Amino acid sequence: MFSSHALRGSIEVSPHFRAPKKISHVLFDFDGTLSLLRSGWPEVMVEMFLEMIPRREDDTDKNLRRMLYDDIMLLNGKQTIYQMARFAERVCERGTSPKEAIWYKDEYSRRLHQKIDGRIRSIEEGSAGPETFLVAGAVEFLEFLRMGGYTLYLASGTDEAFVKREAKLLGISHYFEGNFYAAKDESFSKRAVIDQMLSDHAIEGSSLISFGDGYVELTETKAVGGTAVAVACDEENNGSGRIDMVKRELLANSGADLVIPDYRDGIVLMETICGARS
Repeated sequence: MFSSHALRGSIEVSPHFRAPKKISHVLFDFDGTLSLLRSGWPEVMVEMFLEMIPRREDDTDKNLRRMLYDDIMLLNGKQTIYQMARFAERVCERGTSPKEAIWYKDEYSRRLHQKIDGRIRSIEEGSAGPETFLVAGAVEFLEFLRMGGYTLYLASGTDEAFVKREAKLLGISHYFEGNFYAAKDESFSKRAVIDQMLSDHAIEGSSLISFGDGYVELTETKAVGGTAVAVACDEENNGSGRIDMVKRELLANSGADLVIPDYRDGIVLMETICGARS
């Protein structure tokens, strides 16, 4: 029988959580959940939006920053284009004609890659190991799941070409085999990935556990009866074992069953809530 007292470390258990009878499929988000190559992306996006948004007389940088950050994070897990479209709506609200959402997306991508290209080069040139840019304990946890017979899925709202390149660079592509989904166009959604997973394997939603740092994947997992784990990684101090309280607050209304800072206690988590499989 499940007992939250058996969970150690910084794992937080929601009062509403009830352990599933069986888990067989595991869904991961990518950026911020496994990969830290794009760490800092919200700040890049907020700064761009702050620079471009038309100002009203009563605006302050603090209030604008909060509004824009909330818009961004509520859409975290969807394709980037949705965040750009929401910003275009904010521009319209202020009586100015916005640029096309794709223009904003291209400009954001240019700015983000100015920030992260050095990280990618450091792995390619061997001056940094892939583990530097993986959430602590990720490889050990993925290996445990693979050896235990779980079916692993990866779903990301980041463009597919970037996700595939970065997952390969980090040495984790093989854990997902063909179960690899990322944004190609606006038809992509994490709910569609979940529905396809359940249909392809003829399983109930209760057989699914998802790990993510975005509102979307967690709420969609709960919508089908799955178990949702919020990964609130302390990105500035990866491996600290501390939950990032800003992320935790943002995900508080997602329905997450558990909150973890990283995967140091991931194996214990799985063994405790659904029994060891290896």
